[in-house]
Amino acid sequence: MPEPPYLPVRSSDAPPPVAERSGSQQGRLSVGSVYRRTQNGRGLPDLVPDPNYVQASTYVQRAHLYSLRCAAEEKCLASTAYAPEATDYDVRVLLRFPQRVKNQGTAASRHYHSMDEFSHYDLLDAATGMKVAEGHKASFCLEDSTCDFGNLKRYACTSHTQGLSPGCYDTYNADIDCQWIDITDVQPGNYILKVHVNPKYIVLESDFTNNVVRCNIHYTGRYVSTTNCKIVQS
Repeated sequence: MPEPPYLPVRSSDAPPPVAERSGSQQGRLSVGSVYRRTQNGRGLPDLVPDPNYVQASTYVQRAHLYSLRCAAEEKCLASTAYAPEATDYDVRVLLRFPQRVKNQGTAASRHYHSMDEFSHYDLLDAATGMKVAEGHKASFCLEDSTCDFGNLKRYACTSHTQGLSPGCYDTYNADIDCQWIDITDVQPGNYILKVHVNPKYIVLESDFTNNVVRCNIHYTGRYVSTTNCKIVQS
């Protein structure tokens, strides 16, 4: 059965955009000023994360370092995991969460290889806004996992060109490598989980102001509760 349409709305109380787009494509532009509906008359993609998907399945996992060696090579663990005194039997504490990204634009988001950083994850102190931990998801494969009714899948991991079609979703389950933030060194308390899609603006979009999800996180030291996930500008 096809999934219901997901048309997120930006939060009206979001702070003004402060990030800037970098790179060689268009120089440096304010994120809030980028609203290009077409590129050479062909339209543009618009990548939007699903806040409800993140909120529904966030949890804490404990794992021995020897079981995380592949992820460690991808630099997906906190710095203490790479200390000289670290052993294979050390336990890492991981804040895991799923992610689903929809292309609600008018053109496909095509890519010929996996991006170095498809998403970036930060854990911020709720009181100060200071970053206490971070993670990232290297895009092993950008594809049409599912699509809204009336939209056809066009891209798959087996094809030579990766991509995300309009009306389709790229989904990452919480149990795959690097779909986490290493919180081994984080104390119990209240935090904000920030999920940023296309953080380096590698993919040109019609709207960059709907790429971030923020959630309230309460961490007890053993488990987490996740509430109030919503789309914000930064």
